[in-house]
Amino acid sequence: MKFTAYILDVMTDSVYPARITVDEGVFKDITPIHVTEETKIDVEGLILPGFIDAHIHIESSMLTPAQFAKIAVRHGTTSVVSDPHEIANVCGIEGIDFMIENASQVPFNFYFTAPSCVPATSFETSGAILNSDDIEFLLQKDEIVALGEMMNFPGVINGDDEVLRKLELARKYKKPIDGHAPLVSGEDLDKYLEQCIVTDHECSNFQEAIEKKQKGMKIMVRDGSSAKNMEALFDFSERIEHLKNQDSFGIIPTEVLERRIYSPIFDFIVSDDKHPNDLIHGYLDKSVKKAADLGIDIIKAIEMVTINPATHYGLDAGSIVIGAKADFVVIDNLEDFNILKTYVAGECVFDGENVLFDVTEVEAENSIDATKKTAEDFEVYFDGDECEVNVIECYNGELLTGKTTATLNVKDGKVQPDIYEDILKISVVERYGGNSVANAFIKGFGLKKGAIASSVAHDSHNIIVVGYCAETMAEAVNEIIDNKGGFAIVSEDFSDSLSLPIAGLMTNEDAYVVAKKLDVLHRMSSALGCKLDSPFMTMAFMALLVIPSLKISDLGLFDGDNFEFIDVIKN
Repeated sequence: MKFTAYILDVMTDSVYPARITVDEGVFKDITPIHVTEETKIDVEGLILPGFIDAHIHIESSMLTPAQFAKIAVRHGTTSVVSDPHEIANVCGIEGIDFMIENASQVPFNFYFTAPSCVPATSFETSGAILNSDDIEFLLQKDEIVALGEMMNFPGVINGDDEVLRKLELARKYKKPIDGHAPLVSGEDLDKYLEQCIVTDHECSNFQEAIEKKQKGMKIMVRDGSSAKNMEALFDFSERIEHLKNQDSFGIIPTEVLERRIYSPIFDFIVSDDKHPNDLIHGYLDKSVKKAADLGIDIIKAIEMVTINPATHYGLDAGSIVIGAKADFVVIDNLEDFNILKTYVAGECVFDGENVLFDVTEVEAENSIDATKKTAEDFEVYFDGDECEVNVIECYNGELLTGKTTATLNVKDGKVQPDIYEDILKISVVERYGGNSVANAFIKGFGLKKGAIASSVAHDSHNIIVVGYCAETMAEAVNEIIDNKGGFAIVSEDFSDSLSLPIAGLMTNEDAYVVAKKLDVLHRMSSALGCKLDSPFMTMAFMALLVIPSLKISDLGLFDGDNFEFIDVIKN
C-alpha cells in the first residue's frame, strides 16, 4: 500500500506531507514531499499513530477482549496494555490464558501484564492465588510486557518476602514494574521506589503526582469511568506555583517558564477502568481532546497515548517511522479530532462507519459458587436502643473513601439504616463456596429504597450489595447468583439485571447492547435516589482494600489507612 498524506511526527512534534509505503504490516518507507498545486494528497485529514492505552483492565468494560477491540478501534485506539488481574482473581492462570487467546482472534494489539497481587491482599477471599512461581511462568510469555500494578504497597514497604520475590523476578526478566501507591509519600514512597517500581496511576492531586515524578516515577493521568484525575493533575494554578518555586532564583527566563506551563510534566493518559456506556461515546480520542481543552498542548497529549507508552513498554508501535508496525488513525484535524479511519498493521479495521472484523461468541462456565441468601444474612445485630457505627463514605468519581461514624437506631435487635442521613447497608457475599457475608454501613449512595448488587467487586470479585432494607438486598444478590454474575437492581416498584456470565465479569454482547442495558440500570438507580454517576463501578471499588480509607471485604470492614480490620459497631 502506497499513499500520500499529512502525518503527525511525534518524534519531532511536527506535521508534514509524505509519501508512505506500507508492506507486510509495517512502514517500509516514509519520504517527505514538497506540496505544489499539482501534488495529489491521497488521504484527506491528518494521520496520527494509533492510540495506546498504557493501563486498563479490559474486564471493567464488561466486554470480552475481542468485543472490546471492536469499540476501541472506532475511537482510534489500536493497542492496550491490559492487566488481567480481575479475571485472575476469579480463575487464576486459566483466566489469563482465556484473555490472551480471545484477544488473539481480532486485528488489535493486546499486550498484557502479569498480575502481581492475586489476591490484592490476604484480607479477602479470592477464587485463585498467584504466587511467585506463577508470576515467573507468566513473565516468560511473549504476550506479557510488564509486572502488573503492585497494589500491595504495605508489603513492599515492610519487606514481605513473597512480594519482593515477584519484584525480583520482573527485574530478572527485564520487565518494567507498574505501581499502585495511592497517597504514599515521604520515606514510605522512597522504600517503594527502591524496588524499581516505575509507574503510578493512583495520583489524585498535583502535589502527590509531582513528588512521585520528582523521585523518578512515570505518572499515568487517569481518565476512567469511576476515577477521573485529569482535572486535578492538569491544574495550571498548581503548575504555575510549582514552576515559580522551582525557579526561586530567577534563573529561567519568563518566556521559557510560560512555554513550560502548557507542556505536560506527566507521562501517559490512561483509563484504568472504562464502562461501555462511556466507551460508545469515546475513548482515548476523547481523553486527548479533554486534555487539550484543559490547556495541554495537543501534540504533547497525543504523545502521552502514542510514543510515550510505546517507548516505556518496548512496543513496536506508537510512531509513524520506518520499521514500526503500521498502526495509524486518520483524523479530520487537531481541533475537532474526529476519527475518520483506523488501521492496524496496515489493514483498515474501521472505515468511518463500520468495524471491518467479526467476533465469535465464547462459552462460559458458571463461576458463582454461592447459596441463595435471605434477609437475615444482611442484618447487623446489637443489644440496645441505639449504637454508634463506623461508616464508609464514598464520593462521586473517586476511588478514595472517607471514614466517618453515625449513631443508628436499633429495632428488634437489628441496627437500622438512616435514610435521612444517607446511611445505607453494604454487604459482601463470598462467591467461591464459603458463603460468608460481611455487613457494614455506607454513606454517599443516596438510595431511598431498594438495593443494587454486583459480582464485579474489585479485586476478588465477591458479590457486593448496597441497599436500604435486607429483603431487597437478598433479592438482588439472588438475582446475581441466578444470572451466573452481573448487575442487579431490585425495589418494591421494579427490578432488572445485566447478566455477566463470563467469570461474573464479562458478556458476549457488544458494547452498544451492554451500554443500553447499563443505562437502564443507571436510570433505575437514579429513580431510587442514587446520586452517583456510575453507581455500579463506584460500588465495585468499595471492596478494593488497597485504596484508602475505609472499605469492606467478605471478611469484614477494613481500615485501609492502618491496614487492619475494624468493628462495624464502635466500642
